[in-house]
Amino acid sequence: MNSRNRTALVTGASSGIGTEIARELARRGYGVTLVARREDRLRELADELEATGVRAEVLATDLVDPASRAQLPQRVADLGLEVSILVNNAGFSTTGPVSESDVSAELRMIELNVAAVADLCSRFLPAMVERGGGAVLNVASTAAFQPLPYQSGYGASKAFVLSYTHALRGELRGTGVTATTLCPGPVKTEFAEAAGLGETENSTPDFLWETADAVARAGVRGMLEGRAKVIPGPINRITATLGNIAPRSILVPVIARSHPAKPKDT
Repeated sequence: MNSRNRTALVTGASSGIGTEIARELARRGYGVTLVARREDRLRELADELEATGVRAEVLATDLVDPASRAQLPQRVADLGLEVSILVNNAGFSTTGPVSESDVSAELRMIELNVAAVADLCSRFLPAMVERGGGAVLNVASTAAFQPLPYQSGYGASKAFVLSYTHALRGELRGTGVTATTLCPGPVKTEFAEAAGLGETENSTPDFLWETADAVARAGVRGMLEGRAKVIPGPINRITATLGNIAPRSILVPVIARSHPAKPKDT
């Protein structure tokens, strides 16, 4: 997968886990193509990575826009590159009751977290299968393992990513292409603040948090080993298992009562 004309395309590479995944791939000698909206941040990261001797390209793209996503394969080809690793990391969360939600924000989230993942897999997987090699790393969350009141759309979108990627593995068996889901728990990035959950960093015990670079290392390692899913951190692996097997009639009310985005007067 790692040759001069091959690249690892990383979405959401302008911050957080996406930035660290790009750095981890570069440390392993992979050339990277950085995709996100914020071109200034992407160029800063590309300069940093190129200083270490790896190739890094910037393709500023609004992945919420289907037309912009559709142009990505040709833009990569125009650089003389082929995507051998696809990292679908871009995503965000809304919070609060669905009955009080912003319809536009909800649909933008689903477009990015769900539609963009399926779109880019559909566009880049055919060439990987034809070449007989490649890897996909789709970033979900431990939120994928249970319903998440007050982040209903986000939890459901990550459940889609987890199920979708497991199904891809079944389809890709024997092709030389792998698909892995990365399911982080709480991570110290801009994500929580952007989702309106900034206060949770102070109220959540330190042992539950993972750093973005640790998550990236675990995800890239798991992808290169061809693992089905990666859940960084022993506590997160336990909570994901419990979330997956606990009766919904018990679990969902507990989450609803304790979620930090629950309105204070309910």
